Amino acid sequence: MARIQQTLASQGSFEKFGRKSKRELFLEQMNQVVPWAELLALAEPYYPKAGNGRQPVGLPIMLRTYFLQQWFGLSDPGMEEAFYESAVLRRFAGVDLGTAAAPGETTILRFRHLLEQHDLCGEMLMTVNLYLESKGIRISTGTIVDATIIHAPSSTKNASGQRDPEMHQTKKGNQWFSAPRRISAWTARRQWCIR
Repeated sequence: MARIQQTLASQGSFEKFGRKSKRELFLEQMNQVVPWAELLALAEPYYPKAGNGRQPVGLPIMLRTYFLQQWFGLSDPGMEEAFYESAVLRRFAGVDLGTAAAPGETTILRFRHLLEQHDLCGEMLMTVNLYLESKGIRISTGTIVDATIIHAPSSTKNASGQRDPEMHQTKKGNQWFSAPRRISAWTARRQWCIR
């Protein structure tokens, strides 16, 4: 039992042997290029102020939570769960589980509805795009295509002796290949196969 406790206690020092994940590198870049102060100024007039009741979650945390949801395609419950699973996401958003719980799914939902109610989503997108454009950064989407040659019999004719419309020919070096066309395409973070 003492061995397990020692291992758990020493996990904090384990991080010096780790490396930064792609997610962490991405979030570091977003921390630098997104104009957080301007976005906070846009949302601040509409965000609830602290009163006699329950204290609202800080606006910077909620704004970063909203962006995390957009970047990683997380639902409200998924975002809440991700905060408890990922120290990287907590650090980026400023969530400290030692002082307060992560924003719950209802809090996240209400913040998103607040942004939608006051048409702030479009304004925030325009603010970010103008800021990035002023810095010479252009963001666009695209598709990566991988056309793989699949080895198949050299004949392009089917059982009836006709050319099979599913088969295509291509030349690699001095050798011709005949195979069904199979193209894999990746857009954003999703992959699908086109035959």
